[in-house]
Amino acid sequence: MPLDRLVAIMRRLRDPVSGCEWDREQTFATIAPYTIEEAYEVADAIERDDMDALADELGDLQLQVVFHAQIAEEAGSFRLDDVIDRICDKLERRHPHIFGDAESSPGWENLKAAERERHFDGSALAGVALALPALERAAKLQRRAARVGFDWPDPSGPRAKIDEELAELEAETDHDRQAEELGDLLFAVVNFARHLKIEPEAALRSANAKFERRFRAIETAPGFVAMSLDQKEALWAEAKKAQADSSA
Repeated sequence: MPLDRLVAIMRRLRDPVSGCEWDREQTFATIAPYTIEEAYEVADAIERDDMDALADELGDLQLQVVFHAQIAEEAGSFRLDDVIDRICDKLERRHPHIFGDAESSPGWENLKAAERERHFDGSALAGVALALPALERAAKLQRRAARVGFDWPDPSGPRAKIDEELAELEAETDHDRQAEELGDLLFAVVNFARHLKIEPEAALRSANAKFERRFRAIETAPGFVAMSLDQKEALWAEAKKAQADSSA
């Protein structure tokens, strides 16, 4: 199987005698950023609808799973088979209407909540990973709080909160306090997005892509760097209109 080949390659790369020096030196902590990066590159390929790139990026992400599992196996913690067995067990456990005797699904989140109750942390916020991107984690914390009734009934509440937080930010002069108030403002924006049923992470990725397209379109203009801001803004407006017309 192709997965067996990947496992064999990783074992050889991690071999303490004949392996790759860089691969041998890696730890869970040092490769964790690459794992996150690969997940984003998978999302990017999906957003671009590039199936060839998606196949490549999914392979890179699978490598990260095998890499972590190999390090764990060397430490005697667990093996790749344990990882796969656990997700298989979890999928079957969370789909009792498919793999068990339940007549209907009790709901993925209800099952996850029941599993969390078996651990010491009984908070509604338990299990929201610290390593999640900040926008995504903010949205997830808010969704968890909303399930126990801590939420506005409609978008007007979080929208007003944005104005409140912006005013508090503008009133601050201390840099550290400004940073704190800016964080509160961003959190409020995420909450507003959630009420509009918009994924903030996806929305910001789209905005990043739009900015990049427009900036690339104007930065090649002769003498761009030396232009005044007004001249650059005029080019920006032209690029914005041209790209809007081409997508219409």
